[in-house]
Amino acid sequence: MPNVSVDVWLYGPLARYGGEADQGSFANLKISLPEGSTIADLLGRLGIQADERGITFINGQLSAMPGLQPDLGHILCDDDRVGIFHTKSMWPFQYRHGVMMTDEMMQAMGAEKDRGLHHTYEKVGFRSGN
Repeated sequence: MPNVSVDVWLYGPLARYGGEADQGSFANLKISLPEGSTIADLLGRLGIQADERGITFINGQLSAMPGLQPDLGHILCDDDRVGIFHTKSMWPFQYRHGVMMTDEMMQAMGAEKDRGLHHTYEKVGFRSGN
């Protein structure tokens, strides 16, 4: 089975999952995964738990936020770029208007009562959005 190469950027405390690529505040690594692998597979390979992952971007498109992770089934393609921020790295809610999002994220935010526009998060569990 062919592999895909993913350009992964880990920010904040998540940099420690980058192994030798850990630069303290970030890590950048290339990860080879079997074709058809998903974000969930990537997180598993890295050892990152769902409750540690905050805002995530796939190719510059918002794909997940704390408590809303509809991208777990997103299939990764060769040369995709994935940026994963720790929950301590928050993105001000007012900047979310007009942000490019993955299809999964658009659907999940549309289903949220507040459309995902709130400024605080409670640790009440994580949903996959499926």
